[in-house]
Amino acid sequence: VESVFTHFGICEAKKKKMSEDGFYVRYYVGHRGKFGHEYLEFEFQSNGKFKYSNNSEYKNDTMIRKECYVSQVVIDELKRILEDSEIVKEDDGMWPEADQVGKQELEVVIGDNHISFETAKIGSMMDINDSKDPEGLRAFYYLVQDLKCLVISLISLHFKIKPIS
Repeated sequence: VESVFTHFGICEAKKKKMSEDGFYVRYYVGHRGKFGHEYLEFEFQSNGKFKYSNNSEYKNDTMIRKECYVSQVVIDELKRILEDSEIVKEDDGMWPEADQVGKQELEVVIGDNHISFETAKIGSMMDINDSKDPEGLRAFYYLVQDLKCLVISLISLHFKIKPIS
């Protein structure tokens, strides 16, 4: 598997520590099926390091891996999105458990808060409404949508790939 190391045009510094406070975000969604382990995963670190991976064997597709550094402006926007979502107030104890359809994971460190969620893949709003904690799962769902939009925008702006069909 070949890794590609590139830097976004919006970078301010390659390895400069961007913030002294704790900050980390990692999201994973995936499953194992007839096309192997198919997944989407991304990670942001406090120093601005951004990792993206998308794997699918469907129609002999290949793994996409990108790594680069983003500016403090991007990290600040991520923090704003996370804080506005109030996800640190949620608990995944009553969310659907991962199953054969797949799972989602979200890990967030922001300041003194460290949270980690795991739940089943969400197919529709009906899955959310039928859950034992629809408000919490809805907050998770909308946060993940916002994070995916930001990530896909960053990838699309700076790399010539189609991250998700």
